[in-house]
Amino acid sequence: MQPTLLILAAGMASRYGSMKQIQGFGPSGETIMDYSIYDAIRAGFTKVVFIIRKDFADDFKNIFEPKLKGKVEIDYVFQDLHSFTGSYPVPAERTKPWGTAHAVLCAKDAIKEPFAVINADDFYGRDAFEKAYAFLTREVSPKLYCIIGYELAKTLSDNGTVSRGVCQVDAAGNLVSIAERTKIYQDGDKITYEEGDKKFEVPYDSKVSMNFWGFDPSVFAYTEKIFGEFLQEQGANPKAEFFIPIIGDKLIRDGKGNIRVIPTSSQWFGVTYKEDAPGVQASLNALIAKGEYPSNLWK
Repeated sequence: MQPTLLILAAGMASRYGSMKQIQGFGPSGETIMDYSIYDAIRAGFTKVVFIIRKDFADDFKNIFEPKLKGKVEIDYVFQDLHSFTGSYPVPAERTKPWGTAHAVLCAKDAIKEPFAVINADDFYGRDAFEKAYAFLTREVSPKLYCIIGYELAKTLSDNGTVSRGVCQVDAAGNLVSIAERTKIYQDGDKITYEEGDKKFEVPYDSKVSMNFWGFDPSVFAYTEKIFGEFLQEQGANPKAEFFIPIIGDKLIRDGKGNIRVIPTSSQWFGVTYKEDAPGVQASLNALIAKGEYPSNLWK
């Protein structure tokens, strides 16, 4: 059974204003997402499921269907505030979606096979998809999931601080915990993060999560259970978010399984700040010049 790629794109409308304004970075107007899909297909993934908001489904389909038709199976899932809330009354002041783990849960009926999860607007690199594919076809199980671990130094921005999930890894290569560190930046020859008015050094070779996960479909039932607990504990807080690392952390703490941290040599890049955009274009142009990608992905 070939694995599926699940792309978290439900938040894109709010960032871009509308799908029509999705930013093209490649020489033929390709979005960052196009490169992820291209890398996934050549690694062996045969299906892509997009998690989007219902109100921009038509715009989204008009952009992606013509490019991808005949190249990969496509499905769409809508992240809705009321999905999987059961009898829990969604507070009237709650307007934003419940977070990335809830987005994954919304794909429960669309995915029955092992799958990878990525963000729509992060560039992950070919090596990451090849390693995820190998894991999902050979090793994944209800007791073993994975996360692609990036070298921290390869995920920083020249234009400001970033937030990263810093992974603590045991001797067997399994995740012990993810600590969300905000305000990380290059500080001379060190990498520093700030908390309050204090500065702390982060080891240079730290592995960080860029939200590239590999799951067995059994994760859906587990996530649904944890989401019910989350609603009871935090549902009344309009800003509370149900993130994927919550699932990973609980799985480990409950002794239900392990999460393998698979290191990648890939250079991550994305648009944390609008000033990052020229750098993203330059990085893609360099990869195209080296022959990593064609100048027109879908020709």
